[in-house]
Amino acid sequence: MPKMKTRSAAAKRFKTTGTGKIVRHKAYKSHILTKKTTKRKRNLRKATVLDQTNNRQMKRCLPYA
Repeated sequence: MPKMKTRSAAAKRFKTTGTGKIVRHKAYKSHILTKKTTKRKRNLRKATVLDQTNNRQMKRCLPYA
């Protein structure tokens, strides 16, 4: 059986915690920041755990993570 390939786009965007959960960064923080409140921008900085519905797909994209 050959080795599975990791999706490099997913490897750049997602990390795995010690317990096996997948962590992602939030969207909507790149441009047009003047109309967004300071509180909203501050909350967008934090990383979040990936939703359970997308978990199986990301485990396939990151087989060795």
